[in-house]
Amino acid sequence: MKKQSRPSTGGSSAPSHDSHAGLTPDPVIHAIADRLRATLLDLGEDPTREGLHKTPERYAKAMRYLTSGYTADTKKIVGKALFKQESTEIVLIRDIELFSLCEHHLLPFYGKAHVAYIPKGKIIGLSKIPRIVDVFARRLQVQERLTTQISEELMRLLKPLGVAVIIEASHLCMMMRGVEKQNSRTITSSMLGVFRDNAITRQELLHLLRGESR
Repeated sequence: MKKQSRPSTGGSSAPSHDSHAGLTPDPVIHAIADRLRATLLDLGEDPTREGLHKTPERYAKAMRYLTSGYTADTKKIVGKALFKQESTEIVLIRDIELFSLCEHHLLPFYGKAHVAYIPKGKIIGLSKIPRIVDVFARRLQVQERLTTQISEELMRLLKPLGVAVIIEASHLCMMMRGVEKQNSRTITSSMLGVFRDNAITRQELLHLLRGESR
């Protein structure tokens, strides 16, 4: 009996090693993944081995998420969550978790932000403040600039009497390399409006942060 030949596939029957096969057609993801494969080779690794085979794509998608703040629009995030309210009391949200990437080594830093403002005719939905923190944290950052950007954006959006942002963070670029100080923390602050100009108001905020009564 004559052996039946297989239909031609127009090429080799060997499995494809196309690095982009089955991926979402995102040219940025592809470009980042390809560069990481080259980096892994430069480091002496084999990017085709089982544990690393999908790592470049995972890394690329993670980086896109961790830097998604570049394309975020704070006005859209706030939307209609600005409400008329006659109040001049301090509004404080403590311990907002944040994660960011140090622009010097692309290593993470993480910690918490304390954000306060004093309204001037309008207040913002409380959930919007952590989202605004994330907009600026999900970029390549230094902590000093991150702190200032959050406070200035809240001043722009709310036009309050004052804004205060204090960030406490641990930096893996200090913990894993260089001086290797695992227990060090960096604290930065940005005080605008009455928090900067009025020592009594600033002191009241510090009492609240320490959990003290007025």
